[in-house]
Amino acid sequence: MERPRRHAARALAAPAALVLTFCLVALSCGGGGTEESTAYDLVIEGGRVLDPASGVDATRNVGVRDGRIAAVTADPLRGERTIDARGLVVAPGFVDLHEHGTTPEAYRLMVRDGVTTAFELEVGTDSVAAWYAERADGRVVNYGVSVGHIPVRMNVLGDPGDFLPAGVGGSAEAGPGQLDAIERRLRRGLEQGAVAVGFGTAYTPGADMDEVERMFGVAAEGDASVHVHVRSGLAGLDSTIAAAGAAGAPLHVVHVNSSGGDELDAFLEHIREAREAGQDVTTETYPYSAGMTRIESALFDDWQSYPDSQFRRYQWVETGERLTRETFAEAREEGGMVAIHSRTEEQTRRAVTSPLTMIASDGFIENGQGHPRTSGSYSKVLGQYVREANALTLMQAVRKMTIMPARRLQDRVPAMERKGRLQEGADADLTLFDPEAVIDRSTYSDATVPPEGIPYVVVDGTVVVDGGELVDGTRPGEPVRAPRASSR
Repeated sequence: MERPRRHAARALAAPAALVLTFCLVALSCGGGGTEESTAYDLVIEGGRVLDPASGVDATRNVGVRDGRIAAVTADPLRGERTIDARGLVVAPGFVDLHEHGTTPEAYRLMVRDGVTTAFELEVGTDSVAAWYAERADGRVVNYGVSVGHIPVRMNVLGDPGDFLPAGVGGSAEAGPGQLDAIERRLRRGLEQGAVAVGFGTAYTPGADMDEVERMFGVAAEGDASVHVHVRSGLAGLDSTIAAAGAAGAPLHVVHVNSSGGDELDAFLEHIREAREAGQDVTTETYPYSAGMTRIESALFDDWQSYPDSQFRRYQWVETGERLTRETFAEAREEGGMVAIHSRTEEQTRRAVTSPLTMIASDGFIENGQGHPRTSGSYSKVLGQYVREANALTLMQAVRKMTIMPARRLQDRVPAMERKGRLQEGADADLTLFDPEAVIDRSTYSDATVPPEGIPYVVVDGTVVVDGGELVDGTRPGEPVRAPRASSR
């Protein structure tokens, strides 16, 4: 209501000292604002806020200050910048527990898919300190790594491979001295702040379950989860669950869709049974029917026994061609990435919709070549499985992308208690998407095409995707790592 003129006249006649006092209290002389209305670096106004951690699903305004969420309210807010989020969902930034694209190129694709925190946890690294040091100038997303049994074993045994074993690191049995060396290196990685311990037993057939269980024990002593690409189908899953239980290590089974294959339902059932028995076991999936890996790895050591018809499953990433027995042999000799078209859409859907699974991309891209899951996993779930198929609710899908992966890591990594949540005090990692338009667009022929319907992404309070376009030169992402290795 407009102030009566006589009150305005009295105010103008007030002593100068009183006017000064009023201005100091209001903190804005002539601006008409208050401390509350001007305190935010960024305001996201009028969006549908989804926070699976608290169950909030309501129209709210979000205020960001100093890289943290400072307000989530129905009250109006003002800030240095305001994003009109009407018609958009405002969600916690997506947390990817399983990606291999740890270069700026890959991170730029991931963030346009809504990922704000990305982890390389299956393969990991042999030198945790060096890995973080290489990224000390920041990245567009938050980033973290495991100490990996695969690269450690490769280095100890002298394997010639560059990413996955291509010789003795995968196939050979480790001797007593080598086992001691592997254990020392894993402990060193935990001491350097590794987020977890990674394993790919499918790529290291020479490592028997005694070796695996021993190294699980190292992780357990550091309160670290083990992220495992299991081998040998359902029997391999069962032996992995048993070894993790005996060692006392929290177990995360990576890409249950890929490892489970035709045994997917049994995989999920055995994981559920282990959880109901009190064991800490979690799992994840990506929403594509084809996998991808390096063709020279031990995963294909028995390729010569495959029937001729099987080779059509394999697509050479470099050229896009489907392989034959002859071209498979040539590609294996050359080395490189191969896509594996081996699952049905129904299997993919069952994995995505299972209440047990998180969403993780298993993404990788290099020089523009890779798998579409690198740039489309999260938008595909939201577009295809939520909007088009009604196979998941929006809250269920966002939960799989945010709070579930955050909770998997937070016992060892306290920083994760501020991620995967849209609450006051949480890190300002936010993904804004249009639920009526979001969809993946990347393909096996071109994995670099960004999705539609994700106009804004905020990392640590900085807008890095603005109007659907990546903001050049922004690197607000922070390292996410454990403060130290803990012991029981």
